[in-house]
Amino acid sequence: MISQSFIGRLPILLRDEFPTQRNLSANVVGLNDPLAQDRVLFLAIRENGYERIETKMEHVPAGRTQRIYARLAGFLFLWSIIIGLGGALLLSRIEGNGTFAETAKRISESERLYRVVLSSAVNVPLSAALLAFALYVTLKPVNSFLAQLAMIFNLLDSSLGCVVRICDFVKLHLYTSSQLVGAGTIPTQVLADLMRSIAGTTENIGGIFFGIGSLLFFYLFFKSRYIPTILSAVGLFASVIWIGLYFAKLVFPEHRAVFRYICFPPMLVADVATGFWLMLFAVKKPGD
Repeated sequence: MISQSFIGRLPILLRDEFPTQRNLSANVVGLNDPLAQDRVLFLAIRENGYERIETKMEHVPAGRTQRIYARLAGFLFLWSIIIGLGGALLLSRIEGNGTFAETAKRISESERLYRVVLSSAVNVPLSAALLAFALYVTLKPVNSFLAQLAMIFNLLDSSLGCVVRICDFVKLHLYTSSQLVGAGTIPTQVLADLMRSIAGTTENIGGIFFGIGSLLFFYLFFKSRYIPTILSAVGLFASVIWIGLYFAKLVFPEHRAVFRYICFPPMLVADVATGFWLMLFAVKKPGD
């Protein structure tokens, strides 16, 4: 909330004195935002019986709340990457390579572990939603509308990420079930492939939303200089590559593996570096 507060008042001298800086009356009223880096000061200046309004910007150091959310965002950057990559590696290791029957057998033998890993993967979209809010609070003083728009895109990605997790649990059921669905007319493998296709397309569209949200957040970081400029520039570059290649994956799905190898490394570098910076230094402005 924005509140008005009386900042100060200069002494009022007689109206008939020659107007100098000593006989000016100035009422200073500020719009104080607890998260804002800059404060707008409105000065009502009286001079020879006349009043005029002037405004000026006063720099205010980053608030405690903003720094807390910045550090929370840094932690969530790293936490999401750790559980996301770790879960993907474990699932891939359990599934292995081979035919559908071979994969189903390996998953059935390690069903409990597979369920634990899938359950931990649910934390990825949940952490992403918290990360979006933490970044919104951190960057709201720079441009509240763009920060809110970026949060919305990231929340859309988180919602679609939950759909992907649902598809994963359905696939697990299909792998561990040896029965045919639909009175024996639809093989389990066909349904598993269908769920894999739905999950892949959903993840792809969510990736586009994620890329747009990241692009806006890194733009606000670049504009505010809260993090090093070079780091913001890397994030902007990675986000543009990410968005372009995720769109390309929709058109050329046969090359999705190649596109992934291209867009993941720069985004990983940008997110990890930003996460460490925010955890260690929170947000600062030049001269702080």
